[in-house]
Amino acid sequence: MSAGGEDNNAAPPFRRSMHRLGTLLITLSGITPAASVFIMGSDVIRQAGTGAVICFAAAAVLGLTTAYVYAELSSAFPLTGGEYSMIGHTLGPSFGFMALGLNIFGGALGQAVTALGLAEYLGVAAPNLPALPVALVATAIVTVISILNVRVNAVITGAFLLVELVALAVLVALGVLHPERGLDVVVLHPVMLAGLHLAPTSLVSIGLACAAAIYAYNGYGGAVFFGEEMFEARTRLHWVVFWSLGIAVVAEFAPIAAAMVGAGDLKAVLGAETPLAAFIAAAGGPWLAKAVSLGVAFAIINAMIAIALINARQLYASGRDRVWPGAINRAVTALHPRFNSPWIASLVMGAATAAACLLNLDMLVMLTGTGVVVVYAGVSAAAIAGRLNGSTDHGAYRMPLFPLAPVISLAALAAVVAADLFDADIGRPSLIANLAVMALSAGYYGLVLRRRGDWALRGEGGALLAAKAGERD
Repeated sequence: MSAGGEDNNAAPPFRRSMHRLGTLLITLSGITPAASVFIMGSDVIRQAGTGAVICFAAAAVLGLTTAYVYAELSSAFPLTGGEYSMIGHTLGPSFGFMALGLNIFGGALGQAVTALGLAEYLGVAAPNLPALPVALVATAIVTVISILNVRVNAVITGAFLLVELVALAVLVALGVLHPERGLDVVVLHPVMLAGLHLAPTSLVSIGLACAAAIYAYNGYGGAVFFGEEMFEARTRLHWVVFWSLGIAVVAEFAPIAAAMVGAGDLKAVLGAETPLAAFIAAAGGPWLAKAVSLGVAFAIINAMIAIALINARQLYASGRDRVWPGAINRAVTALHPRFNSPWIASLVMGAATAAACLLNLDMLVMLTGTGVVVVYAGVSAAAIAGRLNGSTDHGAYRMPLFPLAPVISLAALAAVVAADLFDADIGRPSLIANLAVMALSAGYYGLVLRRRGDWALRGEGGALLAAKAGERD
């Protein structure tokens, strides 16, 4: 290591090439409002019925408080490691490694969720498409696209994003122009399908479905993964975080509310395998349903591209910090000579996504939703710790009314976890699985890296951001 703190064997750094708009387009595409509404939203509706409106409203409030957390932390640590770097630098290495494990594990699972939903919406053009082969082919294509230069991907995702927003606008119009009930009825008297009859939605059902609703908005914090490729990231990343969340909330809450207000036959819609597609078919006819379904298919592909970009950068960051054996570190930090992208890391995460596609879709949704809840709790705690130990003092953005936002986030997240514990079929197993990933990640740090002693959080150019393993916990 040189006297100035530079690592002579450091991973090659990214080149700055993006402004706020390009980062916003990729971040929004990672949230993918249309796919979130039609895939996650359908799951929330199946669990909570018309209570889905409450779930998405509650998730939006939680999103705002968590966005304040991400804005402050990304201003202090605009690094491609994302939550792993932010939590590791504020709470310590073992906690950082828990976030790393959850992100690598959850990144592949979240990508698989969107991939498996693709066949259903492409089916309007080619009926009876098998979900798994379509997911695997889409994963392969998207993985190749993600290797391209990040600015090229910003243009591609921006074009797809426009298509999906139009599809959502159509859904909103169908519900708003032909309402069957008031929004107040939907919110104050939520109902769900119980057998062949409508019954009041329980608080437990709403709480459990909130995990999926939280995941539907998830992605606004993904802006930080492009911090090393964005100009003036320290002073501008918070802008991307807030705008991406704001647009996502409007683009997702409005269609869910419109469908619940405009559904003529609630039993048919709530009982459908794809409730929102069923609503569009009933309200707008089969041809409109086909057109919107194709728009959703574009949105899914768009989401997969954005998520693939984030997943690869997370793996790159772990290799830069020498988390793995030397040969693996060198491979996952290799940047493409032309596109300046972590191309081997992209291929590795693409393979992990393909493997995750073999799992049950409902379990994938809960695993990813619960994982996001745990990561949100981690960054909320990190924001509090950063203020207390001074590790975020150098950040350009400071959230107002501290510590109100992270405290509200932690309280709401605790309620969601409690709801998971009541669900023995999916919620509890998903929580246990994520806790197991955290334990394995912390164990890997304690038993391998701490003893090895050459791990450290690094920033651009390999500059050390924290003491070596074993020197700070």
